[in-house]
Amino acid sequence: MVQQKKVQLSIKLTTMKTKITLLLALILGLNIGFAQNEECLTKLSIMSEYAKAKNYEAAYAPFMELRTECPKYNKAIYKYGEDILEDKIKKSSGTEQTAFINDLMKMWDERGVNFASKTPKGEYDAKKAQLKYDNKAALSLNDEQLYDAFDAAFTGDRKTFKNPKSLYIYFKLMVKLHDAGKKTAQQLFDKYDDVKEKIEEEVADNSSKLNKLIAKEESGTALTTKEGKYKKYYGQVLTAFDKISGSVDTELGERANCSNLVPLYQKDFEANKNNGQWLQRAMNKLYAKGCKEDPMFVKVVKQKNSIEPNADTSYYLYLITGEQKYFDQTLSLETDPIKQAKLYNTIAKEFKNKGNYGKARTFYMKSMQANPANKKPYLQIANMYSKSAKSCGEGNFNKRAVYWLAAQTAEKGGSSKTAARYRALAPTKAEIHAKGNQGQKISIGCWIGKSVTVPSL
Repeated sequence: MVQQKKVQLSIKLTTMKTKITLLLALILGLNIGFAQNEECLTKLSIMSEYAKAKNYEAAYAPFMELRTECPKYNKAIYKYGEDILEDKIKKSSGTEQTAFINDLMKMWDERGVNFASKTPKGEYDAKKAQLKYDNKAALSLNDEQLYDAFDAAFTGDRKTFKNPKSLYIYFKLMVKLHDAGKKTAQQLFDKYDDVKEKIEEEVADNSSKLNKLIAKEESGTALTTKEGKYKKYYGQVLTAFDKISGSVDTELGERANCSNLVPLYQKDFEANKNNGQWLQRAMNKLYAKGCKEDPMFVKVVKQKNSIEPNADTSYYLYLITGEQKYFDQTLSLETDPIKQAKLYNTIAKEFKNKGNYGKARTFYMKSMQANPANKKPYLQIANMYSKSAKSCGEGNFNKRAVYWLAAQTAEKGGSSKTAARYRALAPTKAEIHAKGNQGQKISIGCWIGKSVTVPSL
């Protein structure tokens, strides 16, 4: 009741200010359509105050009037309208709920007509597709209809289709249609590449923006409040895309293995041997799925290198031939920091898989130098430390001390859970007490070549 009175008082004050403002404008001779603008602004003020107070029921009537009478007046009509209609959807059921769902989509279309430059097509078509997916039972929509809605949004304006959740669902629906025999393997793999490339684009864009802020901080210049918020936002976006990237790979699963990929690429090679994008995607997928020993991988790499050589083809040729010139060429060809970081990460992973942890660490560190926004390589380094605990150090205590180093490194990678797991494998407080070496440094030999301080009790 008290809140209701506060809202009503605020509305009265806002209305008074509105009338004074419009009267002054009229006196000054501004041709702004006094009567209509006064009514629109008053209703907008009433709707906004109720919506801010989350009294969506009271906000509904002025919102509906504004849509009809003042559709071009202010973008806030549609901003608050979204909250108002979502509340209606949440609190209704049956045919009434369906009507509100359809009305929300209609409102987004109206926003696109009246504020086209402020309503990115890909973003809002994706919102409509997501709304349909979230209410598929109420709307009686099947997987094909839902996929078509996401596909229209993605292909219609890929640039502004940025929602991580919607990208994941888009691909998930493709997998379901493939498994139902309604999409071919080639269509599935093509859509996988489309989605993964889009994820990489968004990761690169947000990483670049975050790296600029990190560089500013490291130079000793404090971030503004606004920049601090952006830094947090970019980090959250990167975390979201990292999560769905893994989920997309999980959805694809074993559908893309060597026994499926190789025959498909053999069949389509002649028709696509001069198609740079097809060759790039084919060799990347064959490599990623562990098919680099297959002759088809070699064939695709050599063909891509003959028409469009790049850092990827040079690196793959290095793997195939072992010739140092291709490795050197790989490092010289890639100049974009984000792509460079990805390349270093790939090289590091290859060295890690071969058991060459020293070189792997070098390239994981290079990856983070090129792209400071991505701290995940620290987790790979921590993993290598933990795997080396039994072979680096003398005596049981010193060997297990390696887990402290692994834990510290995992924390740098942002995983407190992984750090806790490593710390649980390190010497206990009782063992530290018995050893009597708290606060002392322990040198770790072999490839690690670092020291770690025994925790104080």
